[in-house]
Amino acid sequence: MRTPIGWEEHAAGVARLEESYAALPPDAPVRLAKRTSNLFRGRAALTAGLDVSGLDGVIEVDGDVAEVQGMCTYEHLVEVTLAHGRIPLVVPQLRTITLGGAVTGLGIESTSFRSGLPHESVLEMDVLTGSGEIVTCKPGDELFDAFPNSYGSLGYATRLRIELEPVPSFVALRHVRFHDADALAEAVTTIVGTREWEGERVDGLDGVAFGPGELYLTLARWTDEPGPTSDYAGQQVFYRSIQQRPTDRLTMLDYLWRWDTDWFWCSRAFGAQHPLVRRVWPRRLRRSDVYWKLVALDRRFGIGDRLDRRAGRPQGERVVQDVEVPVDRLAEFLAWFDREIGMRPVWLCPLRLRDREWPGYPLTRDTTYVNVGFWGVVNVGPDAPRSPRNRAIEATVSDLGGHKSLYSEAFYPPQEFDRLYGGAELARVKAVHDPDDRLTSLYDKVVRER
Repeated sequence: MRTPIGWEEHAAGVARLEESYAALPPDAPVRLAKRTSNLFRGRAALTAGLDVSGLDGVIEVDGDVAEVQGMCTYEHLVEVTLAHGRIPLVVPQLRTITLGGAVTGLGIESTSFRSGLPHESVLEMDVLTGSGEIVTCKPGDELFDAFPNSYGSLGYATRLRIELEPVPSFVALRHVRFHDADALAEAVTTIVGTREWEGERVDGLDGVAFGPGELYLTLARWTDEPGPTSDYAGQQVFYRSIQQRPTDRLTMLDYLWRWDTDWFWCSRAFGAQHPLVRRVWPRRLRRSDVYWKLVALDRRFGIGDRLDRRAGRPQGERVVQDVEVPVDRLAEFLAWFDREIGMRPVWLCPLRLRDREWPGYPLTRDTTYVNVGFWGVVNVGPDAPRSPRNRAIEATVSDLGGHKSLYSEAFYPPQEFDRLYGGAELARVKAVHDPDDRLTSLYDKVVRER
């Protein structure tokens, strides 16, 4: 079991990071030397990178506060905090997302309707900037406020002090079906306002739209009540259970990783949900980072494109995106999505900022949004390399007053990108903390894939 590493080991990890920065040639770009990633866009090949091997642990837990290194995965973070009966206020869906990555790249999960995004529960952080300096910052400081959604263009978090919340051992679930998106959106508005549904407290809220007439909200309630629990890391698949049973019960740990085992539903592309394959696919390898590596191999060797050609299918366009749309425009977006994209199921996750707005991802403080996540391939034909479906999604989301996450491919022209993602403020802060322009700009990272 993982345990806190303490401040001495943290200092050693920071020292190795600083030494690796000093060893970079003056004209070399500053990037992390990482073996894993949860990004779905290409990047230029890395010749040398920063040594972050000593920055992947929890430093200490003190009541409802934890000191955590930037490269610590949520899998390891939760392992430590649950031993203290606590979890971070928002735990993104996939095990290998790092705390620093969730803050600089934004994360979301079922507690986001009440706790916002991961960066909103950060009390203080240390950031290695492009100048090689480690800057300690807190909410209200320009570096801190511009850091969310900067994707490393302002630096890399080495330490984050975060809030935790006490939790019991189990989670009781209700899967509530809705027959149209308007009814579901109305229910989301009610739950966000009251934190309950039909007299029962709601601690976690997300959902799945399987089709225009089959949508579900999964209502989670933390509980210490004893009783049997389901196991969706075994032969059963979580997302299918939503359609099959109105109630369920999981351990807190299994609830946090309920989506990771099958990468939501994307593991079906590898046959991992077929009963025969599932029996022989080792349990320890049923997890998102394994599937991500398989996707990387597919991209490298064009396996999916070859299979499409052999089967006579039109050329495919990869459509892997998460978008936030205002709850009162959700039905409109889903109707458009069905007509123009035709991909189901899609994930639904309500979100509301905790107390203020952030320049790099300018959601409105008093608006409830719903994150819509969709991940797959649309066979569009010879236009596929020009990404017409992804471009159409960008335009439609903007028209509806929403925003698109930047972990995947993006196609905005520079001026529009800056307008949507606080480009002027980001450039101003970057000039202060990275005067020699050692860090790749956000636009170059996201759109130009550098």
